[in-house]
Amino acid sequence: MSPSLERFQHIAFVAGQTPEAREACARLEKRYGNADPSKADVIVALGGDGLMLQTLHKFMKSGKPIYGMHRGTVGFLMNEFAEERLIERLANAHITVIHPLLMRAKDMQGRTHEHHAINEVSLFRQSAQAAHLRILIDGRERLAELVADGVLVATPAGSTAYNLSVQGAIIPINAPLLALTPISPFRPRRWRGALLPDKAKVTIEVTESDKRPVAAVADHDEVRSVRNVDISMDHAVSINMLFDPGHNLDERILREQFGF
Repeated sequence: MSPSLERFQHIAFVAGQTPEAREACARLEKRYGNADPSKADVIVALGGDGLMLQTLHKFMKSGKPIYGMHRGTVGFLMNEFAEERLIERLANAHITVIHPLLMRAKDMQGRTHEHHAINEVSLFRQSAQAAHLRILIDGRERLAELVADGVLVATPAGSTAYNLSVQGAIIPINAPLLALTPISPFRPRRWRGALLPDKAKVTIEVTESDKRPVAAVADHDEVRSVRNVDISMDHAVSINMLFDPGHNLDERILREQFGF
């Protein structure tokens, strides 16, 4: 057996809750075994993008490569499913390295909450009234007041998710950029966001926080009634995602830019 094939002899499978994902997991376990994740060479996730995000969060600091196969609904982050030749597919897969965002949110009681986000950190109004937000980049005020439903900061990997749905820019996966995008902005009317260096520190202050409460969400981790939020890319954490040749994340994001 070639050295490249030997790299992936111990596979840990994780599956979503759908019957389709569970059935696929059972068949693959029977064929390849199912290693303990702590001893596995690779993590294979079976499901949709939601399951992949959960898997990326769970094994974020493990250093283990993660390979997804589509057995769910949305499968932007997944490879096509097949039972055959899995070890060869893993050996031939291309690695895409992504870094998460780190959110530090301070709430109304002065408590600080830290969470990572693979896709985006979003701030949303909690009441019927629009949020009033002050935006600073690397400590310098860039927008004295944004009146909107909210604002988000997205990674390149997350730029085609919620960021795209609120008219944010799509970022090539290897570009050293972050997208800062307003959510239903009212004032200033013509501001559509910004592209920032991925080493930038974004600070969002909630003005009139008692009257106009705002929640901060890092992917699926929510902090209610925040006063201010610091967001930056955590370059100390590297996540290795595996994609089949010709179907890597670079190509998928590029195709999204042309409407495919």
